[in-house]
Amino acid sequence: MHLPSFVLLALLAHTASAMEVNVPTDLTLVNLTRVEYDSAGSEAYYWHEGRLWARWETDYPQAEHNFAKRLGELTRLQTARVPIKRRLTDSDLGDFPLIYMSDMGYASFTPEEAEALRAYLDNGGFLWADDFWGDAEWANFERFMHRVLPGNHWREVPIVHPIFHTVFEHEEMPQIPAENFARPWSTTSEPAWVHRPPAGSLERASMRGYFDEDGRLMVIGTHNTDVADGWEREAYGQWYFEHFSTKSYRLGVNVFTYVLTH
Repeated sequence: MHLPSFVLLALLAHTASAMEVNVPTDLTLVNLTRVEYDSAGSEAYYWHEGRLWARWETDYPQAEHNFAKRLGELTRLQTARVPIKRRLTDSDLGDFPLIYMSDMGYASFTPEEAEALRAYLDNGGFLWADDFWGDAEWANFERFMHRVLPGNHWREVPIVHPIFHTVFEHEEMPQIPAENFARPWSTTSEPAWVHRPPAGSLERASMRGYFDEDGRLMVIGTHNTDVADGWEREAYGQWYFEHFSTKSYRLGVNVFTYVLTH
């Protein structure tokens, strides 16, 4: 079932003025940019829905297709409908103000990639890392960020931060399970057995950030949640859409609007 746009717009209803807050009218076209990376170990690839997936391409490109359409409907941002992918070492990475990574639990990066990401962030770029659950997957990402930003440590982005209120109001960080793990009678966390051990606690979603010396938010990691699955799976049933896709879109709209206006 594919829900028509007017249903989504009703479910995401907010005042028109709030949805347009601080969004310039002269923005150039926004490209949704997925980072392609290598993964290591026996879990570098996984079989799902009849094909073999690399970790970097989890939810790609359908999540970006759907989100680009909804971002254009819910804000005045002009979005390219065809997403692009880039390596961190690509020479034109700086042309894209926000880059997105998914499923980082087994990611492996070269020294050149760490250096390239550091330069990108120092020049004003923004990284959103999403869809990693538990302690081991986060630790893998944190080790990489220690190489990218030596001496810089993450801290939780509090719910009072403007990124949670730029367009839509959020009272908590939403936990979005992958569609195949979402059940009306269950918790919103995913099972530990599908994630890198030791999983540790999976119960609470959070947004974790890296800030520069001036307090600018440069990197967010949405931990214990799979925001992009809410975009990708919007047409996989009304229950999932209403309970999870709407929250994913609200957060995604806020992140993109915040980045492009700060």
